[in-house]
Amino acid sequence: MRKTRTFSVAYISKFKNNLLQWAGKFDEAVWLDSNGHTDRYGSFDALLAVDALTSLKMDYQNAFDALENYQKQKADWLFGYLSYDLKNDVEDLISRNADGLGFPDLYFFQPRKIIYLQGNRAVFLYVDMDADEVERDYRIICNIKAHRTNVSGQKPVRIKLRIFKDAYFRQIRKMLKHIHRGDIYEANFCQEFYAENISIDPLKTYEKLNEISHPPFAVYMRLAEKYLLSASPERFLKKKGNKIISQPIKGTAKRSYDVSEDLNLKIALENNAKERAENIMIVDLVRNDLSKSAIKGSVEVEELCKVYSFEQVHQMISTVISQVEPDKNPVTIIREAFPMGSMTGAPKVSAMKIIEELEATKRGLYSGAVGYFTPENDFDFNVVIRSILYNKTKRFASYSVGGAITAKSSPEKEYEECLLKAKAMREVLEG
Repeated sequence: MRKTRTFSVAYISKFKNNLLQWAGKFDEAVWLDSNGHTDRYGSFDALLAVDALTSLKMDYQNAFDALENYQKQKADWLFGYLSYDLKNDVEDLISRNADGLGFPDLYFFQPRKIIYLQGNRAVFLYVDMDADEVERDYRIICNIKAHRTNVSGQKPVRIKLRIFKDAYFRQIRKMLKHIHRGDIYEANFCQEFYAENISIDPLKTYEKLNEISHPPFAVYMRLAEKYLLSASPERFLKKKGNKIISQPIKGTAKRSYDVSEDLNLKIALENNAKERAENIMIVDLVRNDLSKSAIKGSVEVEELCKVYSFEQVHQMISTVISQVEPDKNPVTIIREAFPMGSMTGAPKVSAMKIIEELEATKRGLYSGAVGYFTPENDFDFNVVIRSILYNKTKRFASYSVGGAITAKSSPEKEYEECLLKAKAMREVLEG
């Protein structure tokens, strides 16, 4: 049974930083941060879940069934992730590419301690709440000494390319042949950058990445020796009551320090026919995905191809909504939309088969989703992009980037876009 205790916090920014430091001592921790972005579908400013009471760890076989049973049985807050390779549970697909990270395909836990921030309030949700323990934790968090985010003390990380530029061009040309032949209309092609035999400070690395990017769906996640450090700008799927919200991103442009040039770059993205076509194709795919669970006639495009500005890039985002029956199982809703359209292509199954054939690595958690379920059967999940994945035991870190390939794609421009998306992660790791 969870009980609630609320504290009024005078210096919320300091408390937020302290809370993240405190999270670092737990083997299971998920920190979600909106970084002050105004989101009409947001539920909190930041949220922390730590200290697993129970957990579910699976490879892809029957993973969604197991998650459905776990979520029904616990009827509580659950935090964790769905890797991209759960596609193999949803469709008759396989993943045989190289995997240096070794993350399970699915991992969720039921936390004993949840703390969320909203305005100047810190709300503690503890199982079997003990007033003294909550007061003690609150005081410990308040009194943590501030530290300066600094990853420069780490040994330089040498980033390697899984495929080189010429090989990237060859694979894009093969994908374009599939498109011109009519096998697919669009597919997301990704490449991995990685580092071996390294040791990094995950918490400081996350803080630096977040400082550079300030995204609306940032994540610091630790599950034993495995870490996700994410600066994601994208929501995959949210359920709020009977309403479902998906907000796919397709379309990217760089930022400029010059205000006039930056505005011109934003306007150019808004009017770019190729980028709009990519976005609209994925919107159609998302509409189809949501219709599997939706009440008939309830799927709507609430916002189409609106450009939002982030620290590193401008992004074109659409919002698709639907309504579901009150008794519709939340895990089923996710299963019927998974994996997300923005990271696959159209038609989805054909695109995923071609992706598997042409990409050099198993995606794993990259282009999967991290988030939570509530006791009321609501949920919210991001898209794992702009993220560093780190296996401390294997001393292996990687980040992947990708882009949508359509008939009008230029291999050279797609490669440039990948480097733009990779900039923040590379800067953090290499210094």
